[in-house]
Amino acid sequence: MSSILIVDDEPQILDILSSYLKKEGYHVTTAAGGREALDRAVTYPIQLIILDLMLPDMTGEEVCREIRKVSRVPILMLTAKSGEADRINGLEMGADDYLVKPFSPRELVARVRAILRRTGEYHELSDVVRVGNLVISLSEKSVRKNGQTLEITPNEFRLLSTLIRHIGRIWTREELVIEVLGLDYIGSDRTIDTHIKNLRQKIEEDPKQPTYIKTLYGLGYRFDDPARTEENK
Repeated sequence: MSSILIVDDEPQILDILSSYLKKEGYHVTTAAGGREALDRAVTYPIQLIILDLMLPDMTGEEVCREIRKVSRVPILMLTAKSGEADRINGLEMGADDYLVKPFSPRELVARVRAILRRTGEYHELSDVVRVGNLVISLSEKSVRKNGQTLEITPNEFRLLSTLIRHIGRIWTREELVIEVLGLDYIGSDRTIDTHIKNLRQKIEEDPKQPTYIKTLYGLGYRFDDPARTEENK
């Protein structure tokens, strides 16, 4: 899936946009300043940058100009300036789109999809995902194992769908809490351990030696595709 860099000095905006984009299946990296953004833009394989123009150490325009010296990665600018001249200036500087604050996160996601479609980096996750002996339907929110439909709770399905959108990625408990239980959840992050345990009981042949949901001690959890694992041996 496409990797997106969000650049904004407001932690709340970073959290909200990261949450929405991750739920859509994107891998998200964040930066709170221009220099950090430039470093991440050349360090990570980024397919799109969401760039706020008001940054503490350098302007978004300066960041855009520096990126354009070395890369044609798509850039979606965020700004409070709504004037036509401002939008034209941003686009002429090298931005691919321009979104005025305040905006709906759903609109931002739609614009991200449109930009990635235009640049050839957009990939829709198939509605039906087949991994090993599992068949997961994202639209029907159903899971079948060896042809038998499993009884899966809503939270368990959100957890499973989050993991399969990024097969091989390591998720911390805190990240999974946001994805599965929401930003407003105030309980213990150990709740995720319980959901993992219950999900393993249903989808794994041997929950004590899981094939799909792996624990990486001190780091978090990861979903593995047995076929891919075998190919990489």
